[in-house]
Amino acid sequence: MPFLLRVELPDVPGSLGRVATAIGEAGGDIEAIEIVEKRDGLAVDDVLLEMNEGAMPDSVVSACNTLDGVRVMWISRYAAGGNIFLDLEVVEELTADPDKALDQVVDLLPVAFRSDWAMRIHRSKGVVRRTDAAPEGLPFVDIEQAARLEVDGDDVNLYAGARIDGNNVVVIGRRGGPEFVESELARLNHLVSLAASLARP
Repeated sequence: MPFLLRVELPDVPGSLGRVATAIGEAGGDIEAIEIVEKRDGLAVDDVLLEMNEGAMPDSVVSACNTLDGVRVMWISRYAAGGNIFLDLEVVEELTADPDKALDQVVDLLPVAFRSDWAMRIHRSKGVVRRTDAAPEGLPFVDIEQAARLEVDGDDVNLYAGARIDGNNVVVIGRRGGPEFVESELARLNHLVSLAASLARP
């Protein structure tokens, strides 16, 4: 079973090599790495890994956290087909059938962002498209740019949303974490804006 590890590390030569060595020594086999964000001398990377037989993900967390300047932000099982779905692949899917772009972006975002679900909400009609794990309903929210969202009474899920137009927004959610970082919000804004522009007649 693949695991997704989100790790913060110093943005200096050799840091990723030290993390990779620690993961290997703890029984993890790296399948893919994606840079999520760079800021203030730090990098945030997503590492997709498989655990060797008998090894536990906790050992990877402990090994990484012992490295100077390295912090594991999140680790969880990753059941989205065992690969990291890059934004370019989302763009290719959206442009292949522009008429369905608004539905496709909802279907593709959970894989691209390693979130649990996505939905499109209309101002008056409510939820008009959602993936399997999405809640049945969420209120429409007026936003101009992609942003983290708060939902009253929910202290388990993390939400982010982006505007399609004045009457439609897309919301994605993660159960428990990790928190949506600024670079992810920028990517979300870009992909949803692209879907909206493709869908316009």
